[in-house]
Amino acid sequence: MNLKDQLEVIKKDTVDFITEEEFLDKLNRKKQLKVKLGVDPSRPDLHLGHAVVLRKLRQFQKFGHIVYLIIGDFTARIGDPSGRSKTRPLLSEEEVRENSKTYVEQAFKILDPNKTVIKFNSEWLSKLTFEDIINLTSRYTVARMLERDDFNKRLAENEPISISEFLYPIAQAYDSIVIEADVETGGTDQLFNLLVGRKLQEEFGQEPQIVVTMPLIEGTDGNLKMSKSYNNYIAFNDTPDDIFGKIMSIPDHLIIKYMTYLTDIPRDKIKDYEDKMKNDKINPRDVKMVLAEEVVKMLYNEEEAQKAKDNFIAIFQKKDMPDDLPEILVQENETILDIVAKTNVFDSNSEIKRAISQGAIRINDEKIDDFKFVPNFEDGDVLRVGKKNYFRLKKVK
Repeated sequence: MNLKDQLEVIKKDTVDFITEEEFLDKLNRKKQLKVKLGVDPSRPDLHLGHAVVLRKLRQFQKFGHIVYLIIGDFTARIGDPSGRSKTRPLLSEEEVRENSKTYVEQAFKILDPNKTVIKFNSEWLSKLTFEDIINLTSRYTVARMLERDDFNKRLAENEPISISEFLYPIAQAYDSIVIEADVETGGTDQLFNLLVGRKLQEEFGQEPQIVVTMPLIEGTDGNLKMSKSYNNYIAFNDTPDDIFGKIMSIPDHLIIKYMTYLTDIPRDKIKDYEDKMKNDKINPRDVKMVLAEEVVKMLYNEEEAQKAKDNFIAIFQKKDMPDDLPEILVQENETILDIVAKTNVFDSNSEIKRAISQGAIRINDEKIDDFKFVPNFEDGDVLRVGKKNYFRLKKVK
């Protein structure tokens, strides 16, 4: 594939690509590029939001480029301020170390291990002296830092901004300097941080990295970006049945977006699904089945995807379930605790909370692990309480 065709493939589905001319120039001179992604182990799980960027990195690898996966075991202790309205609490070294344990294994569900270099940024950031930090920070201005949207908003609203948060994009940029990154990738919320990397590389006499951002996908609630903080995520380490069930629970308007960014289904086929759903020629639930199977296949394998599909069909297409399930009427904004209480299976709220913590409560086979969770469901969806108690949910109009 010639260089311009390679650019077109890499550029597909990206939001920011800074700049195409520089990218072609690097390709022409270097052939094999260092492509960087930094992930902070602020939580123990990667989720499908990360998969969007990891799939783009896999494209780079197919063209022979090397991915540098930087595990931010040092930067995670500062806390990425991107999109935050308040200062994050600092994580301890022990919390970060525990969260880091399975990150590499999870990332390799998508990345090619033979074309991936793993680095932990504590390797160099923990060795910086105070003199080094003064030298780094002297190369970037407060005015430029305050151009960042989230800092600007917090300043206008008199919300505190800690100095450590200013250091976060500087530290992330230093990662790029150390490995001499040719390209850095991330979600659109990372654009500011990635651009700081370009600036500081130039300050240190390096070629500025190409910045490539990917869209953020909404979580299972259909509104907020996928995040563990919002309890709307689908984790790489969820079981195949849980992944399948969670995909089946997403709002219909997310189907095409998930298919586009999380699967290899051909675009003409996705467009066909979209047209048929718009014209009521296909049930969105049938399209979700295709999507769910593809996502499980990506994170596990074809056999596990087929099993998860069979399990879902057995339960939710009534093969193993009575037609006359008792109905639970649910009002808007009721928590899962309120809903389960209506089943009269348990004698107290404390018993319900215990059942939730033990994974005994599911909606459409999606495990609920927070008793304050407000589920997003459709009429006819199934609530399972324990192993044998099933109920149909219906919204109160």
